[in-house]
Amino acid sequence: MLPKIANPIDPVRSATMRAVKSKDTGPEMTVRRLLHSLGYRYRLHRKDLPGNPDLVFPSRRKIIFVHGCFWHGHHCARGRRKPKTNADYWLPKIARNRERHAVAVKKLKALHWDVLTLWECKLKNVDFLRQHLDRFLQRDGDHYFGRTAS
Repeated sequence: MLPKIANPIDPVRSATMRAVKSKDTGPEMTVRRLLHSLGYRYRLHRKDLPGNPDLVFPSRRKIIFVHGCFWHGHHCARGRRKPKTNADYWLPKIARNRERHAVAVKKLKALHWDVLTLWECKLKNVDFLRQHLDRFLQRDGDHYFGRTAS
């Protein structure tokens, strides 16, 4: 008789989780395409900066993070959704994601970077997004799209 497995691996769930990416996500690609169409050029995923920012504009000292609402615990409906399985793992993980981002933003500000956090749920209104990105990249100071980053 085989030993009982505490958490049998569901092949469908396993394939779904393997497909989840940390870079080049759909929301990130939406923002990148829009910025490129506006004439902005940027660097991607700079590992030498706190938080490994999604988009970096070195000459402007601007940084953009593009966050998925669920994975980063946004206050919207999708972000407030509780995991259906393995909540003991996912809820602390999402809390750590939020804390790690807050620490990264604090470090970036200390290094004199302006930081913009874009949330997946706020990317649907392309005209508003275009204006918001243009304002952020043209002005001085920090801005958050939606609520604060923490």
